[in-house]
Amino acid sequence: MTESLPVLPLKNLVVFPQLVAPVAVGRKRSLAAVHAAIESDGKIITVLQRQTDEESPKRKDLHAIGTLCTVKRIENRKGGAQVVLQGLSRIVIGRTAPPRSYLRVEYELLPNLATVSGEELSAKAEALHRENTDLVRQIANLVNDEKGEQIFQQFVGNVKNPVTQSYRFATYANAVEIDDAQKLLEIHKVEELMMAVYEALKKEIAIVKLQQEIQNTARENNDNLQREAMLRQQKKAIEDALGEDGGDDDELIELRRMIREISLPDETKKELDRELKRIQRMSPHHAEFQVARSYLELITELPWNTVTEDNLDLNHAKEILDEDHYGLEDVKDRILEALAVMHLNPEAKASILCFVGPPGVGKTSLGQSIARAMGRKFSRMSLGGLHDEGELRGHRRTYIGAMPGRIIQAIRRCGVRNPVLMLDEIDKLGRDFRGDPSSALMEILDPAQNKEFRDNYLNLPFDLSKVFFIATANTLDGIPRPLLDRMERLELTGYSEIEKLMIARTYLIPRQVENNGLNEEQLQITDDGLSHAIRRYTREAGVRELERTIERIARKRAKDSLMKKQLPEKIDADEIVGLLGPEKFKSENSRNDLTNGVATGLAWTEAGGDVLYVEASLTQKDEKVMITGHIGQVMQESAKAARSYIWSAASELHISRDNIESTGVHIHVPAGAVPKDGPSAGVTMATALVSAYANKRVRSDVAMTGELTLSGLVLPVGGIREKILAAHRNGIHHIIMPKENESELQKLPPTVKTDMTISLVDTLTEVVKIAIPDLVKPKRTRRRKAQTDQPEASAS
Repeated sequence: MTESLPVLPLKNLVVFPQLVAPVAVGRKRSLAAVHAAIESDGKIITVLQRQTDEESPKRKDLHAIGTLCTVKRIENRKGGAQVVLQGLSRIVIGRTAPPRSYLRVEYELLPNLATVSGEELSAKAEALHRENTDLVRQIANLVNDEKGEQIFQQFVGNVKNPVTQSYRFATYANAVEIDDAQKLLEIHKVEELMMAVYEALKKEIAIVKLQQEIQNTARENNDNLQREAMLRQQKKAIEDALGEDGGDDDELIELRRMIREISLPDETKKELDRELKRIQRMSPHHAEFQVARSYLELITELPWNTVTEDNLDLNHAKEILDEDHYGLEDVKDRILEALAVMHLNPEAKASILCFVGPPGVGKTSLGQSIARAMGRKFSRMSLGGLHDEGELRGHRRTYIGAMPGRIIQAIRRCGVRNPVLMLDEIDKLGRDFRGDPSSALMEILDPAQNKEFRDNYLNLPFDLSKVFFIATANTLDGIPRPLLDRMERLELTGYSEIEKLMIARTYLIPRQVENNGLNEEQLQITDDGLSHAIRRYTREAGVRELERTIERIARKRAKDSLMKKQLPEKIDADEIVGLLGPEKFKSENSRNDLTNGVATGLAWTEAGGDVLYVEASLTQKDEKVMITGHIGQVMQESAKAARSYIWSAASELHISRDNIESTGVHIHVPAGAVPKDGPSAGVTMATALVSAYANKRVRSDVAMTGELTLSGLVLPVGGIREKILAAHRNGIHHIIMPKENESELQKLPPTVKTDMTISLVDTLTEVVKIAIPDLVKPKRTRRRKAQTDQPEASAS
């Protein structure tokens, strides 16, 4: 095995020698293998995979025996290509050969079976081959009794070789499963091959006969149903002519009565009358009858005119919101404003609120509180991973298993026309060949259009204008602009340590006491112990992980109490460590002593703010600027802009321009597996570069954020509150940020403002003076050096 060829792994196809097979190729490595074969002599190896779900198969994932093929034709298509292959010979694959961009293996040819023209078969093989030919002819006649012989002749074609014919018989009408096809390819004797094909064809002909019987039975049943329906219509006509009441089904009579009691527009009533007349003419055994009855039952169950009376007392609503949530004053005020408008103008179109914030800050529970405050029914639907537009709009009744969309189903469950409907995780919507759900939401959430919303299943206008829609999202990036324009965004940022302490005291601990069957005395956590749990065992913007931590403590206390262990009255910091084990986070996540070329930055993620470190190291001149750490395009451009500005302002920053020109630089952002992008790291990268070029350290107690321009200006960035809270959680108390973001400091909790030192800057020079104070000292050093040099000059 010295020769090697590209390999095309196949999931559900076996290519046999001397046969032509079309193959759809979509995987990148497979496409690379096909193109490599075309560029050489057109030869390629096809081998069946052992597991169909393996997307990047290696040598060990393939069967040992495959087929040597030649590429006859290739047609490029969207997402891949259609390749026509001509099987040549069976082969045994060997070791993997380079390159690695596609799979290439060494191979050894196997002798084909009875390939010599005119070679005689044994008597048994000849008998089996004739029997197989007759079986294929029988199958063709069963499939189409009029053109069976023509189908058989077209299938056999000009193939004369008995072995090739046997391979072709095996592929006829899916006579063999894919694993059995691989076994056929691996057979080395002609008689064994003929016998295996014979057994497969016998099984196939039995299945075809059974299918014919089932089709004939179904055809007879359908004829009987049509005859029965005709007789029922004749009976109905006779009863009408005689003035007799034939007696409808009791359920249909009840449905008709309920529909007549519903106050509906005239056009809607006409549609329902037509549907009622249609179902009366149907046989109860007809498949359409059950579909029509389910449709009419949905009509009667929908709350066409049922609404709940709103409780719009603002003081009551404020009490409910304060009772359920701590802090979030801006969001609560906006909710009260919406309720005030509804109180003053009941006909006003309600605003569609979108709560945006990291996980665990209370977005979903806020919707429940709004419903409780207003006295409305509440329903939540998760849109995360939703791809099918029909899930929202429903499916037309012509489809089997059709259902109304989630919106209509939620309203039916609530039983009122004005519920609070929460669309959770709206930023996780997907889109594919089944449609774009965000397009359907644009109609649903538009007060100017949803007054006559038409569900595909219902196919009647339904008024959604009284529904109070609330959406939630972790980030706005995944929401299309037109959809975002229909919603009012309310940002819920992370909590400070003091706020988390109060939330744990007010909400989390009492809830876990009740859930775990404890009493208040068994779960008394001191402020010191609770702060220790917040700092050392959680690192999040919300309080979801904190509640899980308190739940762990509660479970351990429940177990210890039942085992009659001596329990301390109060749980302090030391007891927390004993219950929860080793601390997950150090007291300070910041590096106590930064080396040259390292600067502390602040980032924003969907889970809140975070602290990141930017490292810069000088390299050889030819390297220029190398950036690593899974960095996006925007951050790469920020790094290049920072280096260009430092070169132009070298004298102002006390850096030798020769040093910049004579060296390259390597910038790295740790946590290389995590994607990072955005312009707010520009100032941090520039500071790390200045530190590396000047060989001076950056202060370890300072973190910074801001976008840097090519002229050295520091521009504003987003997520200031989350970033400062992240620095506070990590023990960093000095922040450098753009001056234009000063107004956002008002959103900080008072306790955080007291602990933090905020430096507002406009240029990178101001940043460097604060972050690298040692850069200011060279002037004094040169003056001292001039004084020491004078005596030496005079002495000489």
